[in-house]
Amino acid sequence: MFANLLKSFVKDESGQGITEYGAVLAFVAILVALIIALLQGSLATSISQAFSSLAAQMSSLAANTPAAGGNS
Repeated sequence: MFANLLKSFVKDESGQGITEYGAVLAFVAILVALIIALLQGSLATSISQAFSSLAAQMSSLAANTPAAGGNS
């Protein structure tokens, strides 16, 4: 009786997909947390530089664009 129950439990794969998805999601979350912890200072600097560069480029584009509603 117990052997049959154990065999049917091992053969049942109904929750396998969601379990594997959860395991991969947990692994990725741990990996991202480790990377952020290791690169905390340099990551903040890089993000700040990227946004500063983007803001400068947007300002440059805005300065070189004719005003809206004007006669061209």
